[in-house]
Amino acid sequence: MSDTPERNLPFGMPIIGEEEKQAVLDVLSNPMLVHGPRSKAFEQSFARYVGAEYAVSVSSCTAALHLSYLALGIGPGDEVIVPAQTHVATAHSVEICGATPIFADAEAETGNIDIDAIEEAITEATKAISVVHYLGMPVDMGAVMKLAKKHDLFVVEDCALAIGSTFDGTHVGLIGDMGCFSFYPVKHMTTAEGGMLITRHEKFARQIERLRAFGVDRTVAERSMPGIYDVTMLGINYRMNEIQAAIGNVQIGHLDEFLRVRGENYSALSDYIAGIDGVSQLKSSSGRFVSSYYCHAEILNDSLADKRPEIVKAMKQRGVGTSVYYPKPLPHTQYYREKYNYSLLAFPNARRISDHGIALPVGPHLGKDDMAYIANALKDSISDL
Repeated sequence: MSDTPERNLPFGMPIIGEEEKQAVLDVLSNPMLVHGPRSKAFEQSFARYVGAEYAVSVSSCTAALHLSYLALGIGPGDEVIVPAQTHVATAHSVEICGATPIFADAEAETGNIDIDAIEEAITEATKAISVVHYLGMPVDMGAVMKLAKKHDLFVVEDCALAIGSTFDGTHVGLIGDMGCFSFYPVKHMTTAEGGMLITRHEKFARQIERLRAFGVDRTVAERSMPGIYDVTMLGINYRMNEIQAAIGNVQIGHLDEFLRVRGENYSALSDYIAGIDGVSQLKSSSGRFVSSYYCHAEILNDSLADKRPEIVKAMKQRGVGTSVYYPKPLPHTQYYREKYNYSLLAFPNARRISDHGIALPVGPHLGKDDMAYIANALKDSISDL
């Protein structure tokens, strides 16, 4: 194999053009870097895009999750059911509120939270269900909301990888009580760092607008005299600044195209991967479920899983970036394992996805011809073992 790969195909990268750069320069040419009109405009654009009544811009998806639980009044003594197969932020946002995350295993076919496991985990202390639309594949929100209604529970949707995902024609994040989105650099669109919270409830939207800005009762624009305000609640500085919002305002105009390319790349890669022995694919879009196609997730069989590090290294030598979602089931990470005494044998489906999974890129920085190259690189990397 040549030391110089034929192609350089990173797992993900932000698509930043001259329009975004000019938008940032426009912000920097004005004195208002926070509290300005761009964050409000971005909220309005995002709300229109997903069909939300209320959208609140924040500093990250983690901030949106944390603010959700604060607004819902969740704290010590409360339990929130969360998926075992997720990013640490999903559970940390519960833990930071003083509540207890109760983990539920994944579906083997999709990686999403298992609905039966949710029901088994509900106790008198349960106050909310947190769902993660794993890699953009929507959870069966009809079943989740049925459980929530039966047990009088809140539902928080972690949509960090799911901009563009829909369930029964409704954008994810609008079915539960809160929807939380991420604009990290390799996500479907970026603001460099940042997030958005959407909700159907005006009460929560107005409360979160205050919570994200120290709990003060008036924004800068609302103050009749500069510097005069009151503090009506305990709050945090979780605001999005004007530079981030300016990037977001441009990016959302490109989002349809970004999602179109992702979908086409995903479909092409699915066809190419189908013929590779020892590799299976997690389920994605079907009927009521429309994915945002964050990446293409493969599950290696038992013999190949032990050789995953060598496969990843060989893929890198061929110029193909990969990732793992996620390195361990969350309750098997040191913090949660030691605090809650979880067995390493628990959550078998999540454990298999973590231990056997390899994620391949489908982002809009790549084209359809790259999908054939990626599939061949995987096939050749396996053959070389």
